[in-house]
Amino acid sequence: MTKKLEEILDIKQSAETIEIPIVESVPVISLEEKLEEFDKIAAALPRVKGLGDISDSELDALAKKAEDAYDDLMSLGMQVEARYSTRMFEVAGNMLNAAITAKTNKIEKKLKMVDLQLKKLAIDKKDGGKGNEVEGEGYVITDRNSILEKLKNMNK
Repeated sequence: MTKKLEEILDIKQSAETIEIPIVESVPVISLEEKLEEFDKIAAALPRVKGLGDISDSELDALAKKAEDAYDDLMSLGMQVEARYSTRMFEVAGNMLNAAITAKTNKIEKKLKMVDLQLKKLAIDKKDGGKGNEVEGEGYVITDRNSILEKLKNMNK
């Protein structure tokens, strides 16, 4: 610091170090890890077609473009005067918001796909129980043990 700033701010320059207490860190959820988990889930389940027109690669490309624009605007904003940099930082924030929105849409799309696949599996499983009955032309097809059980229950 310069002498003038020290006098204006009434700060004394010292060689002492200041100890800053360490605060426990909050666990950070990594977006990339969550995307990898969703990719594994999506790969394990059969594909459901007709979910939307936008593919994952298009959303990734949009997010990448927005992140690049954010980086460019931030570096440009640091190099210009303060009165011009505020608008650049605002636009950079919008670019970062666009990248987050694209990634969020990708995650929501995958969640919707997994939800639809699970619903389809549940319906298939529910309909699978009815597959044991065989329809015939006026005849009932069954086994000997089930006939005996029915006869025992008729006497009661």
